[in-house]
Amino acid sequence: MPENRKVILERVREEVAKFPAAPGVYLFMDAAGVVLYVGKAKNLRSRVSSYFQPGANLLQVRGGEIAKLIAKYVDHVEHIECDSEVDALLRENRLIKDIQPRFNERLKDDKSFPYLQITTNEDFPRISITHKPESRGVKLYGPFVRAKDLRKALPMLQRVFKFRTCKLDIVAGDEGVGKFRPCILFNIKQCTAPCGGRVSREDYAAQISRFRKYLDSKGKQLRDELNARMLTASENQNYEQAAELRDELKALQSLQQRGFADEQVQPEVFYIDPTEGLEKLGKLLQLSETPRTIEGIDIAHLGGKETCGAVVCFIDGKPFKSSYRRYKIKTVDGNDDYASIFEVVTRRYRKAGAHEEIFPDVVLIDGGKGQLGAAAAGFEKLGAVPPVLMSLAKKEEIVYVHGCDVPLKIARRNPALRILQSVRDESHRFVQHYHHILRRKATLES
Repeated sequence: MPENRKVILERVREEVAKFPAAPGVYLFMDAAGVVLYVGKAKNLRSRVSSYFQPGANLLQVRGGEIAKLIAKYVDHVEHIECDSEVDALLRENRLIKDIQPRFNERLKDDKSFPYLQITTNEDFPRISITHKPESRGVKLYGPFVRAKDLRKALPMLQRVFKFRTCKLDIVAGDEGVGKFRPCILFNIKQCTAPCGGRVSREDYAAQISRFRKYLDSKGKQLRDELNARMLTASENQNYEQAAELRDELKALQSLQQRGFADEQVQPEVFYIDPTEGLEKLGKLLQLSETPRTIEGIDIAHLGGKETCGAVVCFIDGKPFKSSYRRYKIKTVDGNDDYASIFEVVTRRYRKAGAHEEIFPDVVLIDGGKGQLGAAAAGFEKLGAVPPVLMSLAKKEEIVYVHGCDVPLKIARRNPALRILQSVRDESHRFVQHYHHILRRKATLES
């Protein structure tokens, strides 16, 4: 191995030793900052360190491609800490699909995680497992980590909550329903047979309500009940029944290995037409014309150090990367997002305020009401305000519009919100990338 590679790997080894012992995602990058490989870990420090141990036989343990990656190309490693292993798995999936790293062979296709789908636009809702959920008229749970576990758990849940899984269109009050012969699931008491008129719409709705409460509460009560029955069967030496209950308990516990449909959005699953999203956004904002250009602003720092800002541009709902801008914050000391946003706004739109350039149709700030106020102050200093100034906060996805005291209510799957989320997420990605460059540069200089 060349001497300079030994020096690089030793430096990387020291960096990785400072990683947290927590779940997360790690990214191997080359000297130019290109992501070569994305992986997940239950323990970031332990997992990533294993790649750089002097005596590690990567060829045997990881394979030829990974051995070549470490020996020839890796220059530094970034990490993203996650709340759980499931979050790490879903984040890894999303990053690989988005970035398409050279050394990742799997997850590059358009396959997605499964969801548990409950229809909400039918008199007698049906439950199904799907990789392609509907964008409306359903309540979604997931994405789940493993389709196999979900398929195994569904019949057990059906025995308890007796919901239907068939594809029949059943309408309350239909005279022909009472003449229909229910399937075998009714006879083995796994369905209350709304197809045969054996249950009222109200009683069936109560069944679905209990099922949704179980999913929302993560099913602790049912798992405790199964665990108690398993222990009783074991004490009575009924080992066959205890084994069956153990398998049921294991399958139900696997349902907790899931994300949240509103947070772990999979664009290839919930595709939106950008044109439709922009048209709906224009109507929500009561604009005379459909907006075409949106610019998003975000700030990044670590403990108030290497603070930077970024502006991304979307035209007709798609990234226009030649108009992306990044800013190293010059006038702010320490951790002050508001002052940093103020600086980015005044620097980015100075010429527009002087009537030398035009404003975008919408300026979107990543944050809440405070960040929006800081941006508005920046525009007021310039003596000009863009057509629409708004902010979008993470997780709650609350939309604030400058000049309106009440936040804008937008449904989670509304194409207008999806457009705003795309701009917000891209500004976050772009500013974090620049922040990592500044941190790496500061580390090398020190």
